Amino acid sequence: MIAAWCCAFAITDARADDERQDAAERTFAPKHLPASQVEPLPDDEAKFTESGKERTRFHFGKDLRRPFWYPLVGPDGKSLTRMGHPHDPVTHSHHNSLWISHASVDGINFWGDQGKDLGRIVTQQVSEYEDGDDFSAMRSVHHWIDEASGDVLLIEYRRCEVRPFTREREDSKDDWMLVIDLEFNVPDGRVTTTFDSTGFGIIGVRMAKTIGVHDGGGRILNSENQWNEEEVFRKPARWVDYSGAVTDSATGGITLMDHPGNPNFPSPFHVRDDGWMGACLNLDEPIAVTKEQPLRLRYGVWIHDGVPAKDLADAAWRAFSERDVIPARKP
Repeated sequence: MIAAWCCAFAITDARADDERQDAAERTFAPKHLPASQVEPLPDDEAKFTESGKERTRFHFGKDLRRPFWYPLVGPDGKSLTRMGHPHDPVTHSHHNSLWISHASVDGINFWGDQGKDLGRIVTQQVSEYEDGDDFSAMRSVHHWIDEASGDVLLIEYRRCEVRPFTREREDSKDDWMLVIDLEFNVPDGRVTTTFDSTGFGIIGVRMAKTIGVHDGGGRILNSENQWNEEEVFRKPARWVDYSGAVTDSATGGITLMDHPGNPNFPSPFHVRDDGWMGACLNLDEPIAVTKEQPLRLRYGVWIHDGVPAKDLADAAWRAFSERDVIPARKP
């Protein structure tokens, strides 16, 4: 009896040894890691990376007056944008790096942080995160709310996509593109919501202090070969580039691009030597949004090293404008 038990124990022990050996010899096959990734973070942020390098973060907390992207990382890991005006941080507190807003929607101010008749752009949900080798992207839904009444004036669907942007220069390794797609709809029970004519909105960029023409000796150039505020201010253009010093040894900048499918293309650009630029959605005429006629927009933001000549920026704009448009609203 004891001998039989010992024999059974020996067989069981040998079988366990075989299983352990099999386990040791097994290999696993991890899936390919996407080069571009978007990672949700605490405090309602999303970090976009390319091969492990951070490109930007989207900040969308409900306590914010409006969502924004910061930093926009360029040469030497430096942000090419800043938070607030370098000389007037109080009345320009709304200059949050790169943002979407508008100075007058049915008379409500979604642009500024102070005064009366203010609005707030409140994130309702993030509906999608997407990783891939070619790009990473996220979709989100935002309500444009009259702060005094609590009424929702617009429902905005937003998709932002980060992708590498290669060009012929071998020393340009970290150029990248942010593509922003927007769709505006009126909520149920509302017939029309109007973007009133204004020079402030719908997209703005506050450049880093060192890049500004006044503070850093930077340079503004548009698609019409016009230079700096005196020539560029409120002039129609396909794109405007703002470039300058990032460090003592590196230069870089941002090219803000209008899309041929946008209303009033090519848009006038509101650009200042003090370091900010924006594309005017509707400088001279109002735009109405209805159930039957939502408003769809697309903008490109090229983050690059160096100070590009006009032909290089033209090529970047063509690459952006010829790319297939992806809907802001999740199908």
